[in-house]
Amino acid sequence: MAGRREKYGQSIRGSRIAGAIAIGVLLGCVFAFLYPNGFFSPDPRSKSRPVSKSNLQVDSPNCESTERVNMMKSENRKLSEKNAELQKQVRELNQKLQAAQQGNGRTQEQLVVSSQPQKAGPFGTVKSLRTNPPVMPDESVNPRLAKLLAEIAVGKEVIVALANSNVKSMLEVWFNSIKKVGIPNYLVVALDDAIVEFCKENDVPVYKRDPDENVDFIGKSGGNHAVSGLKFRILREFLQLGYGVLLSDVDIVYLQNPFDHLYRDSDVESMSDGHNNMTAYGYNDVFDEPSMGWARYAHTMRIWVYNSGFFYIRPTIPSIELLDRVADRLTTQPNSWDQAVFNEELAFPSHPGYIGLYASRRTMDIYLFMNSKVLFKTVRKDANLKKLKPVIVHLNYHPDKFPRMKAVVEYYVNGKQDALDAFPDGSV
Repeated sequence: MAGRREKYGQSIRGSRIAGAIAIGVLLGCVFAFLYPNGFFSPDPRSKSRPVSKSNLQVDSPNCESTERVNMMKSENRKLSEKNAELQKQVRELNQKLQAAQQGNGRTQEQLVVSSQPQKAGPFGTVKSLRTNPPVMPDESVNPRLAKLLAEIAVGKEVIVALANSNVKSMLEVWFNSIKKVGIPNYLVVALDDAIVEFCKENDVPVYKRDPDENVDFIGKSGGNHAVSGLKFRILREFLQLGYGVLLSDVDIVYLQNPFDHLYRDSDVESMSDGHNNMTAYGYNDVFDEPSMGWARYAHTMRIWVYNSGFFYIRPTIPSIELLDRVADRLTTQPNSWDQAVFNEELAFPSHPGYIGLYASRRTMDIYLFMNSKVLFKTVRKDANLKKLKPVIVHLNYHPDKFPRMKAVVEYYVNGKQDALDAFPDGSV
C-alpha cells in the first residue's frame, strides 16, 4: 500500500516537471518571437559600442540590412538628380519645339515658361521679364535669303525696305543717306525688275523674292499703302531665319546709325506718330459726360499710334504671331489700313471672344527717331532743339515727301540753315 502511494507521488511530480518544462519552452518561443534582440540588447542606433567578434557574428544580418538601406538611399539620390536633369532637358526641348512649330491651318498657342519658379524679392526690387527668347533659326525656310543675310547682316540684324519703281527717287535719297552714315547692314527687297537693276547699278544690296502671283501684282503696281501692307508677309521669313529687322519705309533720311540707339528689350520697338511727350508716351485723357452728374468724369488712357513704316522687330514667337495676324487681317479685310491694324493687334487686350497678342513693346525717343510733324511744327522753330541731331527723320506726315527729304539732307548733312524754312507746318 505504502509502495503504491510512493509510486503515485513520483508520477505526479514527474508530470508537473514535464508541464513546467513545456510551459517554459512555449514562453521562450513567444519571447524569442517578440524580442528577437533580447530584453537587454543595446539601442541599434548606437554607433559607439565596441565591435567584438561575437557581436559581428550575431549582428551581421542587421549590418547587411543597414548597408542595403544606405545603398538604396544613395541610388535614390542619384536617380532624383538624373530625373531633375531630364526634366530640365524636357523643358528646354519643349521650348524649342514650341519655337519651331508652325500652325497647321490655325494659330498655335505658344507659351514660353521660365525654366525654374522664382521667389519674389523685397518690395520695389521686382522686375518682370519682357524680353522673349529668339526662335531657332530655320534656314530651310529660304536658303537663298539665308545665304544673302549671312553676308550682309551685322550681329544678326539688318535694315530692310520694300520698294518698287513708283518710289525710285525717294529710294535713292534713302540709300545715299545710309551710305553717308556708313551703315553696312541694309537690304532692299525689290518688288519689280527695274528696282533690282537700279540697286545693282548703285551697288546697293538687293533681294527679289521668288515669284508669287498675289505679292507680285501688288508689288509692281500698288501704291504706298498697298506696298506697305506687303511687308508683314515678307518679313516673316527674315524672323524665321533668326534675324532682327529694322523695317524702314523709303521716305526716311538716315543721319546716324540706328542700331547704336536700340534697347532690344522688347518684341517691337517702334517710332511714334506722337508729336510731344504726352502723345508719344501716353497720358490720362479725362472724358466729360455732364449728364452723369457726380460720375461725369471718366479717365481714359491715350497714346498716339506707332508708325508701321519704321520699327525694329525681334525674331520671337510673339513677333511672328503679330506679322501673321496683321497679314491675315489685311488679306481678309482689304479696305484696312496696315498701320491701324498693326496698332490694334499690339494694343487691344484679351476680352470675351478675342485673344490678345502678348507681345512686349517700346516707344522710341521722338527726338532721335523723328517724324516730320515734330520736325516742321516744333524742332525747326526751337533754337535748342535745332541743335539736336536725330538718328532718322521720317517724312510720314507730308505728301510732298521727296522735296522735304532733300531739304532734310541740306539742313542736317550740308549745314544749310534755312533749308527747312520754305515749307509750311502741314500740307497745302
